[in-house]
Amino acid sequence: MTFVQVIDYETMRFDEMNALIDRYAEQTSGRRTVTHTMIGRDRESRTHYVDLVEFPSYEEAMKNSQLPETDRMFQEMVSLCEGMPTFMNLDVVRDEHMNKMTANRVFDEILMNADFAAMEECFAADYLDHDIMRAEGGGNDRDGLRRTIGMWRDAFEYTFERTRQIAEGDCVTTLWDWKGTQHGEFMGVAPEGRECTMSGCTTFRFDNGLIAEGWWYYDAPGLMRQMGMMPG
Repeated sequence: MTFVQVIDYETMRFDEMNALIDRYAEQTSGRRTVTHTMIGRDRESRTHYVDLVEFPSYEEAMKNSQLPETDRMFQEMVSLCEGMPTFMNLDVVRDEHMNKMTANRVFDEILMNADFAAMEECFAADYLDHDIMRAEGGGNDRDGLRRTIGMWRDAFEYTFERTRQIAEGDCVTTLWDWKGTQHGEFMGVAPEGRECTMSGCTTFRFDNGLIAEGWWYYDAPGLMRQMGMMPG
C-alpha cells in the first residue's frame, strides 16, 4: 500500500531548504526509496510550507528513514525551521489522477467504442493534433481528429491495450499495443480480413482539465508491411 508522509513547517529560509533537499537527493541517489515528492507554499502565509513525500509502502519508508543521510537531513531541516516541523503518516486508500482518467476515456470510450459525444468532454475546442497518418481532408484540430478516428474505424475492428501510463506535470503519456482486423479499405488497400498489430504511444497535454494537444507515435511502417504496402 502506498504510503505518504506529510511534513508541515514554517521557514524564512526556503532557498536554503531547497538546496538541502537537492543535496540530500544527490547523496542518496540509488539508495533512497522515495518515489515522489511535492512541496506546497501557503498562499495566505508565505513562510508556511507542506511537503508530501511518497513511498511504495510504509516498510520502504522505514528503510529510507534508516539511511544516515536521512537523519542528518532532518537535523539540518529543523535548524532552518521556525519551530519543530510536524509529521502526518498516511496510508493511501484512494489515488486518482484526473488527467489519467480523461486520457483513459479517450481510449475506452472514443477510440474503441466510437462515443464521439465524449470528445467535447475530453478535448479542448482549440485542440491541436500531431499525427503522421491523418485522414484525407482532415485538419489538425478536434474535428480533424474525429475524422481520423473515423478513418481507422471504417477500416478496422480494433482494440487498444494500455501497457503503461506516465503522468507528469500537465502531460499524460500512454504506451499501448493495437490489434486490428481489416474490414474496409485503408489507404487504397482493399479489405482482405488481414489481422495487423502495432505498438505505439500517445502523449496528451492538458490545460484546465481538457486535452489541449496530442502526439501520436506508432509503428506505421510495420503496419504498412503487414498490409503489403511496403516490402517486408
